[in-house]
Amino acid sequence: MAVSGRQTGRPTLEEVAARAGVGRGTVSRVINGSPKVSEQAKAAVERAVAELGYVPNRAARALAGSRTDAVALVVPETEARLFAEPYFLDIIRGVSAELADADKQLLLTLIRSEQERQRFEQYLAAQRVDGVLLVSVHGDDPLPDQVRALGLPAVLNGRRSQEEAVAFVDSDNTGAGRAAVAHLAARGRRAVATVTGPLDMYVARCRLDGYREGLAEAGLAADESLVANGDFTEEGGRRAMRELLDRRSDLDAVFAASDVMAAGARAVLREAGRRVPEDVALVGVDDSAVARHMDPPLTSVRQPIEEMGRAMARLLLQEIASPSAPGDQPRRMLPTELVVRASS
Repeated sequence: MAVSGRQTGRPTLEEVAARAGVGRGTVSRVINGSPKVSEQAKAAVERAVAELGYVPNRAARALAGSRTDAVALVVPETEARLFAEPYFLDIIRGVSAELADADKQLLLTLIRSEQERQRFEQYLAAQRVDGVLLVSVHGDDPLPDQVRALGLPAVLNGRRSQEEAVAFVDSDNTGAGRAAVAHLAARGRRAVATVTGPLDMYVARCRLDGYREGLAEAGLAADESLVANGDFTEEGGRRAMRELLDRRSDLDAVFAASDVMAAGARAVLREAGRRVPEDVALVGVDDSAVARHMDPPLTSVRQPIEEMGRAMARLLLQEIASPSAPGDQPRRMLPTELVVRASS
């Protein structure tokens, strides 16, 4: 039986959008209190909600559209590293803000063991999320391909290789290394060392490539004794810095592939009686709170981390709404920028 030309029962989000003369996304933003809506559209939606007696019902909408209205954000790290490193928190902040605007729930998943990985794959196979965002993925990680094999959209933060087949959002990591070395060379530094990230991650290899390109462009000889491997942790930065000082006591600059590793390197330089920047100049990557609060404040290559999170969420929402053809996965590269402070 119909009343006023409409089926009886609970009104849908689409009906509210049609009555208000706006898109479904605009209705979602109004209902969720987003400021990104004009006053005119907000008033039209509120009027339509009142006229139709609409009450948000996530479960009903999800069943009607064969959607869960949930997105998984997967971080294959421990809680200790997740909460110790500003990078992950900024990514989560950006993802969360974008998904909230789209009326999607965020499921944060840490994978710390093979058992947890298998359990998560079973969860995905049950179609309990509409898509997956993956952060801190190593080169040999099969999870992105397994997600795609299940028919779920996926977007990576960074990529596993130059030939990445899964959608991703990345920053100019090679340019970050080049900019850091160019700055140090311009300040008259000649024995420029680097602390790399884990080299099974493409991001770390790109920053190392940029370091080497920067040396060549500055007319400085590459010397492998000035390269020490780290792992993006503070302790990894400490270990690598000790190794570098043992090998090359004459080094006068260090490019650390993350701010957190730069903090570890800074502690070891202080223990060794090396002044920053008088004896050794120091540059990191991320331009995180760590950089701003170091003593002295750290010169760092800024990547727009929160915007990367937002961009990842936007790409995933696009893929959920309208999947790309195989072999035509979307990708986005964001610029980096050197922020000069007292450490260099």
